[in-house]
Amino acid sequence: MAARSVPKFRPHTGLILAGVVLWLCATMAFAQSARIGYVDMKRLIDNAPQVLDARRTLEAEFNPRNKALESEQNRLAEIEARDRRDSAILPKTAADSLKREIEALRKSIERTRKRLAEEFKARGDEEFNRQWPRIEAAVIAHARENQLDLVVQAPVMYASAQIDITDAVLARLKRDAATATGR
Repeated sequence: MAARSVPKFRPHTGLILAGVVLWLCATMAFAQSARIGYVDMKRLIDNAPQVLDARRTLEAEFNPRNKALESEQNRLAEIEARDRRDSAILPKTAADSLKREIEALRKSIERTRKRLAEEFKARGDEEFNRQWPRIEAAVIAHARENQLDLVVQAPVMYASAQIDITDAVLARLKRDAATATGR
């Protein structure tokens, strides 16, 4: 029968185990005393009056150009209708000219649409970046006033209504907007 070797006990093993146990106890104690809040940033961004005002400003800024684009689209539709209606009776050169005009207008509209979308996105990002610090400051101020140790934002697996601070932060943003505009 072969002799079994018994692993040697190392003096550091006990210290390491004691350290792990102490760390686990400290972690559990912190978890029990930590106050946590959850904020739905998408809902804040969608409903914050500062962001809504910025959206209205952008819409007003881009409205004349959108209307001009719509007018060009209506003009294209009229020319296409005329082409469908009259292409059989028009001389070949006139029909070809009409088709070239349609194609040129279609390309122009597409370029304008693309440029407008890019500019709208760039301005939207610019406005969002202007408003983001206010939203972030409102979340932090609420957390400090309510002595929260941690605020998490979506996506989270689950957040109970007890720790959801979204409505409170939204109310703060509304008060801040009313104060800023003097309402």
